[in-house]
Amino acid sequence: MKKTVLKTITLVLSLLLTAALVTGCGSTDTASDGSNAGNGAPSASFRTLDQIKESGKIVIGVFSDKAPFGYVDENGKYNGYDVYFAERIAKDLGVKVEYVSTDPASRVEYAATGKVDIILANFTVTEERAKQVDFALPYMKVMLGVVSPDKALIENIDQLKDKTLIVVKGTTAETYFEKNHPEIKLQKYDEYADAYLALLDGRGDAFSTDNTEVLAWALSNPGYTVGIDAIGNADTIAPAVQKGNTTLLDWLNGEIQSLGEEEFFHADYAETLAPVYGDAADPDALVVEGGIVD
Repeated sequence: MKKTVLKTITLVLSLLLTAALVTGCGSTDTASDGSNAGNGAPSASFRTLDQIKESGKIVIGVFSDKAPFGYVDENGKYNGYDVYFAERIAKDLGVKVEYVSTDPASRVEYAATGKVDIILANFTVTEERAKQVDFALPYMKVMLGVVSPDKALIENIDQLKDKTLIVVKGTTAETYFEKNHPEIKLQKYDEYADAYLALLDGRGDAFSTDNTEVLAWALSNPGYTVGIDAIGNADTIAPAVQKGNTTLLDWLNGEIQSLGEEEFFHADYAETLAPVYGDAADPDALVVEGGIVD
């Protein structure tokens, strides 16, 4: 009797294991639209334009500590140049917006894996990033800048030799200096807030990121000046979505072109950046309307 029970249990376990193996080997990938991805390709995790509209919500990745582009204000609300644009996107889609705070190094991952529908976090377009995400049309122009204390102002690259330059991981500043100036010692941080604190504490001699950002910070922090206001390539800032999400990408491009007709981004600049920059910057040198770079 005991042997019969033991054989029965063994047979059942064997059948269950076989079924599991067959199911595993026969599994297929399904795209977000319900179609079979096939050939072992990873499942698409993005939400199409129709799915976003049906859900009543769009998820947008923005900065929470990079004023005046993306930050959380004293009332706990997201604000800034990118957020102003995000709010208009949600309005024109007829949905609510859910913000997800991101840091520079996470922007590609968040877009590439579908953790957010759109990355709208002062995201510079580069060839390397374009291999991993799909960029929409640009809405801003930018170069790199370097800010440092007035008492030891850095005004050219040669002055950075044998000094420590603060950068944020995952930014174009990190890439630029690693590639073009390996003689400069880099001190890297994950967050902009930590990088600026390091500069204030004297842990580094200077800090480099987008010139628009360091200018805004220097204007708000007496005793610091952007001694180098334009280095590297003239780049553009654009929204990004997951690779292959053509419905959302096409809508975004049409939206940016349409907004150009009303000079929306100049209005965005006037609302969010002009109070910070004043006469220190020319909006026409920074703003891109309709996705067309002059």
